[in-house]
Amino acid sequence: MKNKALKRLIYSLWVLLVLLSFFPFKSYSSISTNTLRIQSDTVINNSGFKIKTIIIDPGHGGKPSASTGHYSHGASGSYSSERNVTLAIGFKLQAAIEKELTGVKAVMTRTTEDDVSFERRAEIANENKGQLFISLHCNSLSDRTIREKVGTKRHKAVYRTVRVPDRSGKGVLILVYGLHRTREEESAIQKNQVGEESELDGGALDPNDPMTIILTNEYKRKFRQQSIKLATLINGEFTDTDGRRSEGIREQGIYVLCHSAMPSVLVETGYINNPDDEKYLNSEEGQNEIVASIIRALTSYKKEMEQVSQ
Repeated sequence: MKNKALKRLIYSLWVLLVLLSFFPFKSYSSISTNTLRIQSDTVINNSGFKIKTIIIDPGHGGKPSASTGHYSHGASGSYSSERNVTLAIGFKLQAAIEKELTGVKAVMTRTTEDDVSFERRAEIANENKGQLFISLHCNSLSDRTIREKVGTKRHKAVYRTVRVPDRSGKGVLILVYGLHRTREEESAIQKNQVGEESELDGGALDPNDPMTIILTNEYKRKFRQQSIKLATLINGEFTDTDGRRSEGIREQGIYVLCHSAMPSVLVETGYINNPDDEKYLNSEEGQNEIVASIIRALTSYKKEMEQVSQ
């Protein structure tokens, strides 16, 4: 009992310190990489924090791997599919992380063509205690509607409405989770982060306990701040180093991002239904360039986060 009481006291004092250092982080409904200024992070981790595990999530897949959960086959180009491209880039990124980032393990949420549900992807990330979550995808535009002339009637043109592929999209896009899924994010944080810090099972936490609320809000603030930081670094490498077109950084209510209790980004590596991008995404040169850009961003991010915690 004495040990439990002492732990509770230490935990309470630690939460108080977090509260004293807490400051709000402004919400962005639209994020501009040119105007975004990221404040110095106040991390919860103890001094000596090291990034040890990065989760790589190759988006989509073929046959569902289980009978329950939510799945999506993803986009397709003229000769390739998103699920195959993301898996190929994922394997390359895993190898590069473990080679270039000393002491860091890269865990894949999918290693075969079979699909993994959105729910299971987030579970894999949290079970492996990932400290970063990077989801890889290929973008695509929906067909567009046009009116075309099909003949004349009584000297007047006759038109019909048809759908045609829209291949105008080009370049990269980085997504972070949107604030409209706050409750889901809070639940994941309480289960996988706050519960661990307090030495309580996440399901046993009282969500109305002031300590739980304080810690949850601080994790939310920190993870959002760090997600935007990583997204900005990756986007900068794509545009400034590789010279690729970018649509910037946006918010979106993506399940795996808000259910993974860690800083998370989704990288749309290119438009698979654009002929130029599809060729790039399927080439060794293109895939290696994408991986190299992410590795440079991760190296900068890791160095900054580990310096902050010292």
